[in-house]
Amino acid sequence: MNGINQQNQQKPRLKFLFVSIDALIGDLAWAVKKEGHEVRYYISEKEQKDVCDGFVDKVDGWKEHVDWADCVVFDDFGFGAEADALRKAGKAVVGGSDYTDKLEMDREYGQSEMKSVGINIIPRWNYTNFDEAIDFIKKNTDRYVIKPSGLAQNEKELLFVGQEDDGRDIVEMLERYKKNWGKKIKAFQMQKFISGVEVAVGAFFNGEDFIYPINVNFEHKKMFPGDLGPSTGEMGTSMFFTNRSPIFDATLLKMKEKLAACGYVGYIDINCIANSRGIYPLEFTSRFGYPHISIAMEGVLSEWGQFLYGIARKEKPEFRTKRAFEVGVVVAVPPFPFHDPDSFRRYSEDASIIFKTQNLAGIHPGDVKLVEDDWRLAGNSGYALVVTASGTTMEETRKTVYNRIKNIIIPNMFYRTDIGTRWVEDSDRLTMWGYL
Repeated sequence: MNGINQQNQQKPRLKFLFVSIDALIGDLAWAVKKEGHEVRYYISEKEQKDVCDGFVDKVDGWKEHVDWADCVVFDDFGFGAEADALRKAGKAVVGGSDYTDKLEMDREYGQSEMKSVGINIIPRWNYTNFDEAIDFIKKNTDRYVIKPSGLAQNEKELLFVGQEDDGRDIVEMLERYKKNWGKKIKAFQMQKFISGVEVAVGAFFNGEDFIYPINVNFEHKKMFPGDLGPSTGEMGTSMFFTNRSPIFDATLLKMKEKLAACGYVGYIDINCIANSRGIYPLEFTSRFGYPHISIAMEGVLSEWGQFLYGIARKEKPEFRTKRAFEVGVVVAVPPFPFHDPDSFRRYSEDASIIFKTQNLAGIHPGDVKLVEDDWRLAGNSGYALVVTASGTTMEETRKTVYNRIKNIIIPNMFYRTDIGTRWVEDSDRLTMWGYL
């Protein structure tokens, strides 16, 4: 322990300001604090303000703390204009840009930017009128995917993957969206359905270049085992770090010059469908991913504070990772994945998280607060914990992560029991096609 303290004392103590809308980055902020740095955390969403209380110091505004901070970290899209302005003023900033915000928020723009650098894109059609889309499908029967654009894309349950080859289910769903969500969905994209393995690649970018190794990951977005139920954003992910990936070379690497031109600093990810005919990107995530960042933390050996500060200064800091697989599982409570404050108050508000033993290896706080050494649910989302593990085989890693979950007691908790089980089949196919 003394050796660790001496190492922390030898390294510069830095000041970090983390800025959130919906309290997404608390786990990373806590990790940076535990490394010996000073941390202040701002959350704008009123219902999320108690998240991470007791873990890190909180502030009621962020702009008045910018001069105090050595590095400002934005955790979501929507801060691009502020991040651009601060970087222009000489501030060390991890976060988006106007350009990368648009890549994620405007699906059509993201697809057109992919096409401009020679990335394969899936045939797609953009609409602001439900009747026009319905008419198109009736005249062009096929299997499609509905993807809301703009802020509505945060409502993950609205993404719908058609199952019928003639598009009948898509027509029915569009009719319901028109009736029930017409005021919220201002624009949406119809993509042709492509079968294959869904896989994503991502990496950190320092304003000029990518930082290696890169991350290859497999998300599990549906609520229930077997990919059943509503889309949640993500219920868990399996991943690994590597210095080379044909999928990365065919997709994200081609965006290097555009990312450098806008000065983007942070993590960026592109998810794809891969099959024997090619790699077909779906969309960008030009920010930290959740629970991706917590699972990545399981596999990263370098200190996060020095790394974040380094990339914000256009440096190439050391980024050491384990030669291992990582698996992460979201442990949730009602009303997750839906927004229902009344249900949260009834079933989950202020509930204690009990650990059978005090071994907290792989335990990452989600919407949680610390009250007199007691972990309690906070916010109102029901996104409680992310539990992670690493290992030399996927099966070993899965066994460890689910043993760690057995150490947790939360009233009404639920989680998927099959994170990582697709690895054997998916890796075999990707290897056969030359992508792994």
